[in-house]
Amino acid sequence: MDLSPLYISIKTASLATAITFFLGLYAARFVNRQQRWQGIIDGVLTLPLVLPPTVVGFFLLLVLGRNSLAGKLLEKIDINLVFSWEATVIAASVVAFPLMYRASCGAFEQVDEDYIYAARTLGMSEEQIFWRITIPLSWPGIAAGTILSFARALGEFGATIMLAGNIPGKTQTMSTAIYSAVQAGDDDTAFLWAFVIILLSLVIMISLNYWSNRQRNLGEWR
Repeated sequence: MDLSPLYISIKTASLATAITFFLGLYAARFVNRQQRWQGIIDGVLTLPLVLPPTVVGFFLLLVLGRNSLAGKLLEKIDINLVFSWEATVIAASVVAFPLMYRASCGAFEQVDEDYIYAARTLGMSEEQIFWRITIPLSWPGIAAGTILSFARALGEFGATIMLAGNIPGKTQTMSTAIYSAVQAGDDDTAFLWAFVIILLSLVIMISLNYWSNRQRNLGEWR
């Protein structure tokens, strides 16, 4: 049996999660500092969460396709993102980003600002405060966002098939493999990949619940 969809899905979800982790943190930090236009910026950043994935994929195709400005610039340096493995990472990152961003926003809002003010009086830079004070105090929420982002990236289908296609051994993830199997009438393969995705998603959600309960118990103990 060809296990490449499993390897591609895990590799894609892992890199996409790493990307969305840092982008989500800094985006949440930026938005929380805004006094004006905060609602508009927040709406734009959250938009991929509410749009159908195929719509997200369509707009990514418009932005990164060969006929786009970005596509033409990339083509000059011999880079074509469409129908490449990198495209699966981009698609997964875009659809998973809002989960990391929203979780980080919620976590940052719970941080007591007195700690921030105290750190400033001690001469810490804003970057030091962010990584040494804000992140540790927000970690339970950030961890939850990271896990949910990985789960979302792992099961991504619509944007991936629009931007990266469904090339076996290259861009075919477990979700697109299910689609191919159904189209070919191969129900056994479709059930198998569906079971794998369900199992992985269940493990992820159980891990998230375990983490949340553990953090809550530690907080009560302290």
